[in-house]
Amino acid sequence: MIFTIEHAPVYASLRVDMNQGESFRAEPGAMLSMTPSIELESAMAGKGLFGSIKAAASGESIFASIYTAVHGQGELYLAPTHPGDIARVDLNNQTILAFGGAYLAGDVGLTLSARGSLKSMISGSDLFLTVISGTGPVFLSSFGAFYSKTLGVGEPYVVDTGHIVAFTDGMHYSIKTASRGLFSSVATGEGLVCMFSGPGTIWMQTRNIKAFASRLAPYMPSGS
Repeated sequence: MIFTIEHAPVYASLRVDMNQGESFRAEPGAMLSMTPSIELESAMAGKGLFGSIKAAASGESIFASIYTAVHGQGELYLAPTHPGDIARVDLNNQTILAFGGAYLAGDVGLTLSARGSLKSMISGSDLFLTVISGTGPVFLSSFGAFYSKTLGVGEPYVVDTGHIVAFTDGMHYSIKTASRGLFSSVATGEGLVCMFSGPGTIWMQTRNIKAFASRLAPYMPSGS
């Protein structure tokens, strides 16, 4: 199977070239186009009903789309619902935590579940994080372009909570205001940030979808 990220970083799409018999998994609604040699079927997102419900709790669909090259080689195009980039992360018996909606596609052998996070909820994000575990490639989507930071043991790093896409499981993190005192945070225009401590990797996006939505809000028609 060959993966190619095209049209990045604003309107990225993922091209998957599959050999006969190979299968690939994606979020429902992510398919742009495919050759007739590929067949699509729906499956539960997690292992069993309980696993699927846990995956859905993190903001992912309770179902997964499985694409299989049944009738020979095939070409599949996938894309997220919003403008932005796609990043490939190769897991080797590892786990990453992603915010809801960040998971686009991945190896059929990877498992998806959810983990409760009060820290995430306090930051204004989802209560549950998506847990992606196993071995194989996983593709994440962002709003804006992707960039990443790999930290050494004990190395600190500060990220605005609205720009976090995913991070390595096991990293220590805490939520705090961006500057000293509530007034300073309001005056600087910065809100809550996440203080990470390595080792591990953080995947971030260059745009904040909630901040973008708030910019558009004054121009949206109001209900009667």
